[in-house]
Amino acid sequence: MNRLMLPFLFALVGLILFGQGAYIHAKALLAQVLLERAFAETLATGRNVKPWSWADTWPVARIEVKRIGASAIVLSGSSGQALAFGPGHVEFTADAGERGVAIYSAHRDTHFRFLKEVRIGDEIDVTRRDGKTFRYRADSHAVVRFDRSGIDPNGEGHELVLSTCWPFDAVTPGPDRYLLRASLIGPAQP
Repeated sequence: MNRLMLPFLFALVGLILFGQGAYIHAKALLAQVLLERAFAETLATGRNVKPWSWADTWPVARIEVKRIGASAIVLSGSSGQALAFGPGHVEFTADAGERGVAIYSAHRDTHFRFLKEVRIGDEIDVTRRDGKTFRYRADSHAVVRFDRSGIDPNGEGHELVLSTCWPFDAVTPGPDRYLLRASLIGPAQP
């Protein structure tokens, strides 16, 4: 009897793990569809639209790096719940196009995975919830400790910082952050 049960238990555990993995990916795909829909409605109506009724956040921007075909909907706030579904606009930082530093943060293995492909000089478009699109040029990148970013959110310039954990291929959390800095070069051309 034990000989028959052991393969059955291994198969059952494998099936459960496969199901959990498939569920996570399906949830992520569905979330992106709902975020895109909510952002489109936000642009059309001018009001904040939650992607699902129980959400504690809503889309506030879209980040695009056309050279590499990357796009992500940014959510209001940078709580763990918001970051589970997309990049978050860090609280009390400027909106894109405004004076100061607009800071967006996301997970390195999901929504900001594309940051490792962004090169200095790449153009980054940020479309705000009011429909205005601003173009930035990637200026520099750095790896810093999470508590030593050196970012002054009230700076005099018009800057964008995209932040994620470092290193990109790590499987455990760590204290380092990858910061991509970009300067405003103007409104994006249609």
